[in-house]
Amino acid sequence: MNKPKVSVIIPVYNSRDYIGHCLESLLNQTLQNIEIICVDDGSTDGSGDILEEYSRRDSRVIVLHQENAGAGAARNYGLRESRGKYLSFLDSDDFFEPEMLEKGWKTIVHFKADFVVLGSDMYFMDTKEYVQNPWVLHKNELPPYMPFKYRELTGNVFKTFVGWAWDKMYRKEFVLEHQLLFQEQRTSNDLLFVFSALVTAKKIAVNQRVLIHQRRGGGKSLSVTREKSWQCFYDALLALRQRLYDENIYWELERDYINYALHFSLWNLKTVAEPTKTMMTEKLCGEWFDELGVTGKPKEYFYEEEEYRNYLKVIESYKRV
Repeated sequence: MNKPKVSVIIPVYNSRDYIGHCLESLLNQTLQNIEIICVDDGSTDGSGDILEEYSRRDSRVIVLHQENAGAGAARNYGLRESRGKYLSFLDSDDFFEPEMLEKGWKTIVHFKADFVVLGSDMYFMDTKEYVQNPWVLHKNELPPYMPFKYRELTGNVFKTFVGWAWDKMYRKEFVLEHQLLFQEQRTSNDLLFVFSALVTAKKIAVNQRVLIHQRRGGGKSLSVTREKSWQCFYDALLALRQRLYDENIYWELERDYINYALHFSLWNLKTVAEPTKTMMTEKLCGEWFDELGVTGKPKEYFYEEEEYRNYLKVIESYKRV
């Protein structure tokens, strides 16, 4: 059998309601020479049986099973078993335009890129509306040419793209050469992979056409586990900083990194409820802001005045307790 052009890797955990729509939109892709590696992460809702049925129907669907270990471990498992020249790490609750893989593949091949970023939008299940997400790709910070490197981005390197993997396609040799792996933790497991790729890639490309629909709402997406694993974002930030040190570029990206660390910390704090919010606030103010390099920086150091004001509010709320 010929090697597939693209290996699609999907971690699946209790996605019974969505995995069929996801797989149908992949099996109907205009690029047919693909493999779809579904890693059942110990599902208990019958998702594994649905995957096996699709595998019997279409030989391009490959099902792997593991005990529940999280999406990061599942993606690494799929990566190890993949045979394609290019890699697409997708989420089991999203769905895709028919030409998504072909457009991604053609773009990455044309520019001989290490990875390509694809356009996406959000699909809200309650209203059945498609909503644009301009914050996912800061187009005004891209250079007017392709391919490019991170040094040619005009804004914060870590905010031009979002640190998730599902809207990107990677050249597998590049991934292996730079030993890129997902952190095997419950949430924020792709940040290290994505931003390590960003700062090591020699050629990056973008296809701004909306090709991916991120499902929002419904309460079963991977993001809902953040409440139970709220420390993961901090571990991801520490691992990213270590990678920057290892690449000998932290000195160059320190201000971008600290600004992003504040941004990501505040975002995570905003998305959790009590009592997690209080516990996270205590950790941030008592230890983490200092460790991440945020503490003691003047107002002028921060790119976003509103984020700096929110940071001060968090500190004040901590002091009042």
